[in-house]
Amino acid sequence: MPTPRETILTALHARLSALPATALRGEVLPERVPAEGLLILRDGEPGEPEVTLSPLAYHYQHRAEIEAVVQGTDRDAVFDTMTASIGTALAADRTLGGLCDWVEAEAPRPVDLPVEGAASLKAATIAVVLHYFTADALT
Repeated sequence: MPTPRETILTALHARLSALPATALRGEVLPERVPAEGLLILRDGEPGEPEVTLSPLAYHYQHRAEIEAVVQGTDRDAVFDTMTASIGTALAADRTLGGLCDWVEAEAPRPVDLPVEGAASLKAATIAVVLHYFTADALT
């Protein structure tokens, strides 16, 4: 049985997979970026939890990261559309079906990356804060 952390990350990946961009989890950047863009979900770190007693609960603000990458001549518009679609998908259900207390994305910090012999990449890391609690720090 998967842990709550894994269940939440799987649900987040599923939400990203419903978008037009290709969504991967924990993969390296492939040689080719699809025309619709590429999203790579990184598990991130749960950080130090706040602990409450009676009943024992560990409250996390887990920071996962989405690497958003586009390439091509229209990369600015594709990037804008892709990042807006991430926001819309997360806003549609801020609890990921009741798995989290709250899910919130932070603003992307885009950067242009030159590629020798090809169109440059536009990329950004988007932090997604997953607020949840669990009864065991290892789950």
